Amino acid sequence: MKIVVHIDDAAQWQAAFAEALPQATVLTSDASKEERKNADYLAVWKAPEHLLQEQTQLKGIINLGAGVDYLLKTPGIPSDVPIVKLRDAGMGELMADYVLYGVLHFYRSMDHYASQQKSTVWQPHDVPEKAQWPVGILGLGAIGRFVATYLSQAGFPVLGWSRSPKEINGVRCLHGDDGLDELLGQVHSVVTILPDTAATKGILNAERLAKLPKGASVINPGRGSLIDEQALLDALGDKEGAGHLRGALLDVFCEEPLPVDHPLWQHPKVIVTPHMAAPTPLHEAVDQAIDYIKAFEAGEVLATVNPNTGY
Repeated sequence: MKIVVHIDDAAQWQAAFAEALPQATVLTSDASKEERKNADYLAVWKAPEHLLQEQTQLKGIINLGAGVDYLLKTPGIPSDVPIVKLRDAGMGELMADYVLYGVLHFYRSMDHYASQQKSTVWQPHDVPEKAQWPVGILGLGAIGRFVATYLSQAGFPVLGWSRSPKEINGVRCLHGDDGLDELLGQVHSVVTILPDTAATKGILNAERLAKLPKGASVINPGRGSLIDEQALLDALGDKEGAGHLRGALLDVFCEEPLPVDHPLWQHPKVIVTPHMAAPTPLHEAVDQAIDYIKAFEAGEVLATVNPNTGY
């Protein structure tokens, strides 16, 4: 069995795969073309076009992350090879920590205190009951479900939304266009954890951002394409006290790295982080990838990525 790995710090991943599957030949994509061709499996994150095109006998492609949008858009991806992606694999807790921080940032008025510090203003703010701070989670896949449950257990009322009906204990789950409008009209913080697909592109546009209550906040650790960035800037306004929305915590953007002259960098109501909300934990990810390979080898039926839906 031959496995080719392509990801940042690929040598660490190669070593972990080789330790878990000592009978396999595990190479990184830096190996020669002659060595890496005819692989049985690719374990990749943002695989280059040539690596996909030179393979002729793949049994499966393992996407080393939850988002498959980059992979599906890569020219030369074989249409007859099943693709599986990581489902949580330790990313859920990291994402939940990031989102909880974002919710608490606004819930506990840390944005106001940061502004007051610049002006040497000493002014405590009241702390509302958590029951009065509903949070909306857009996207209820493996990671979205984890985040929704995490926030619910932290005491916040959570409304979840997906395209199709879902059920999660402690979470009010909505679906469809009407469900999305209902959620947006109620939440103090909205969190986007949807995949990047044709159906989700710009899902938070000007019309939908306007449906949020005045003073609501936006947290996006999902995909940059989910939010119309200009519409978000317009909704935030150009000053700390102006605009329909109170603030935003953004980890992903339409263009990454975020261009140095982009107005989001300097906006007083925006926190920018460099796509770090939920990095893939190596060992948990390799364990899940190994399980996928063993299932492929055993001829088991796996839940594979549907290229038409993008997840």
